[in-house]
Amino acid sequence: MGTHHMDAKIVNRRDLDFLLYELLDVEALTRRPRYAEHDRETFDSAIDLALRVAAEKFAPHNRKADANEPQFDGQRVTMIPEVKEAVDAYCEAGLMTAAHDYELGGMQLPFTLSQAALALIKGANVSTSAYVMLTASAANLLLAHGTEEQIEKFAKPMLAGRFFGTMVLTEPHAGSSLGDLRTTAEPAEDGTYRIRGNKIFISAGDHELSENIVHLVLARIKGAPPGVKGISLFIVPKFLVNDDGSLGERNDVALAGLIHKMGYRGTTSTMLNFGEKGGAVGYLVGEPNKGLSYMFHMMNAARIGVGMGATMLGYAGYLESLDYARTRKQGRLLDNKDPSAPPVNIIEHPDVRRMLLAQKAYVEGSLALCLYAARQLDDQHTAESEQERAEAALVLDILTPMVKAWTSHYCLEANYHAIQIFGGYGYTREYPVEQIYRDNRLNPIHEGTNGIQGLDLLGRKVRMQDGAAFKLLLKRIQETIDQAAMAKAPLSEWARQLQQAVAAVREVTELLLARAAQGEVSLAFGNAWHYLEMMGHTVVGWLWLKQALVAQAALEHGSDEDFYRGKLLTCRFFYLYELPKVHQWAALLSKLDDVLLQAREEYF
Repeated sequence: MGTHHMDAKIVNRRDLDFLLYELLDVEALTRRPRYAEHDRETFDSAIDLALRVAAEKFAPHNRKADANEPQFDGQRVTMIPEVKEAVDAYCEAGLMTAAHDYELGGMQLPFTLSQAALALIKGANVSTSAYVMLTASAANLLLAHGTEEQIEKFAKPMLAGRFFGTMVLTEPHAGSSLGDLRTTAEPAEDGTYRIRGNKIFISAGDHELSENIVHLVLARIKGAPPGVKGISLFIVPKFLVNDDGSLGERNDVALAGLIHKMGYRGTTSTMLNFGEKGGAVGYLVGEPNKGLSYMFHMMNAARIGVGMGATMLGYAGYLESLDYARTRKQGRLLDNKDPSAPPVNIIEHPDVRRMLLAQKAYVEGSLALCLYAARQLDDQHTAESEQERAEAALVLDILTPMVKAWTSHYCLEANYHAIQIFGGYGYTREYPVEQIYRDNRLNPIHEGTNGIQGLDLLGRKVRMQDGAAFKLLLKRIQETIDQAAMAKAPLSEWARQLQQAVAAVREVTELLLARAAQGEVSLAFGNAWHYLEMMGHTVVGWLWLKQALVAQAALEHGSDEDFYRGKLLTCRFFYLYELPKVHQWAALLSKLDDVLLQAREEYF
C-alpha cells in the first residue's frame, strides 16, 4: 500500500501525443520561421525531459510537502529540502525558458509544447510547481511591459532561476474586487515610489528558494482616479538590486504570516505588509493607472495555467482510480448468481465504468481544451497572415474563462469519482486521491473565482467587438459539424446533436444580451456561471467530436485499435450523458426567472 503514491501516474503519454500531433498538428508549426529548427524529435525530447524531471524530482515529495507544510518562526520560512532540489532541477533543465528566444537562453519551443511540458510538472506536484510557474508569468509580464533596465535587472535573473516572482493583487477587505484596493504608492525624489499596504493570499510570497523575490504589486498612486482606472503596477523586490546586479539591503516588505490551506500546502500562501518601516521601494511598470491591463497579461497566462493544473490533477486521479479498478477484486457481476464464483475486478461493474468514463471524458476533454487554447497563442504570435493572428487572439480571449473555470469545476468532479472508485480507501490519507482532491479544490477559486469567469465570459467576452469572438468560435464549431455530418454514423448523429446545442446557445445568448442592453443586467447575468457551463459543455463536446473524427480516420488504417475505440466510446458517452445538459441550462437561462434577485437575506 505504501508504494502507491510513488508511481508517477501523471498522464497517458499516448493521449498527449494524440492531442499534440494528431488533433492539433503541432508539427505544422515547424514550418514557421520561429520554430524552424524544431521537428517531431525535438518536441518529443522536450516532453521526455519534462516527464523525467516531473517523475524524478517533483512527484517523490508531493505527499511529503503536503504533510510537512512550510513553517514561519517570525524571522524566516523553512520548508522541506526537496522543494528546492526540484525547482533547481527544473531551472537547470531549461524548462523555465522553454518558450523563450534562443538569445534569452530559451529553447524557442511553441507555447503549445511548453504548456504540455509544464503540465507534466503540475501533474506530478502542483504545489512545488507554483514557484516556477509564477516566476515564469512574472518574467513574461516584464518582458512585455518593462523597460530595458527592468528586464536586465529583474526579468533576466528570473528566467535564469536566480530570482523568483509573484503577483500581488488581493487585499484582505477587497478579495476579487480589485477596484477597491487601498495599497498606496507615493512618488519619491529619485523617480521610484514608496509602497504602503497589506496584501493577502500571495502565493509564493516568501521563501528561501531563490536569491531574491520580485513582487509585482498593484497599488494606487496618490490622487489617482477611483476604481480600476486608478491602479498602477510596481516592481517591489524583497531585496533591492544594485546597478551591477548584486543584492542590496532588504526592502520594506515583511511577512506577516502564513495561511493554512486545505490543499496546495507546499506553496506558501502569505500575508505581506508593505511599508511597515516607512515605505517599500517600488519601480513603476509602464504608465501610471494602467496597472490592471498589464497585470492581465500575467492573469490570463495564469488562468490558462490554472486550467492546466486542474486538468492534470483530474488526470492524476483518473489514472490512480483506473489502476485501482483494474486490480481490486470485489463482488460479482449482476448476471452471475453463483456465490462460489470468484470476485471480479471492479472495472467490470457498470457503475465503476460510468465513473471511469466520466473522468476520461472530463480530463481528456479538458486537456484538449487547454492545448487548443495554447495553440491559439502560437497562432496569435506566429501565424502567417494578420487576419489569422487576430482571429487566434479572439478565440483565445473567449476560451480563457472556460479554460480556467470549466476544467477546474469538472476535473474536481473527476476527482470526486476517483475517490468513490477507491471506496473507503479513497477517503484515507494512505492513498493519493484524497490529497489530489484537496489540492484541486483551490482551482475553482484562485485567479478569479469561477463565478467571476462566468461574468467575464457572458458580460465581456461574448459582447466584445460586437460579438466577434463569439461568432468566430461558433464558426469553427460549425466547420467541424459540417465535416462530421458527412462522416458515417455515429459521427453524423453527433454532428446533428452538436448543431442543436449550438442553436440553443446562440438563441439564449441573444436573449440575455438583449435584456442586459435594456438595463436588466442583474437579471440577465445572474446565472452567468451556468452560462459558462453551457458554453463549456458545447466547446468540449466540439473538441470530442474533433477527436472522434481523427480516431475514426485512424481506425480505417487499422492501427492502435483499442486507443481509438476508447476515444470514440468516450465521445459517445459525452454525447449521451453530458451534451444534453446544454439544453437544460439553456432552458433555465431563457426563463430569466428572478428567484436569485428575490432571495432576500432574511429568508435564509
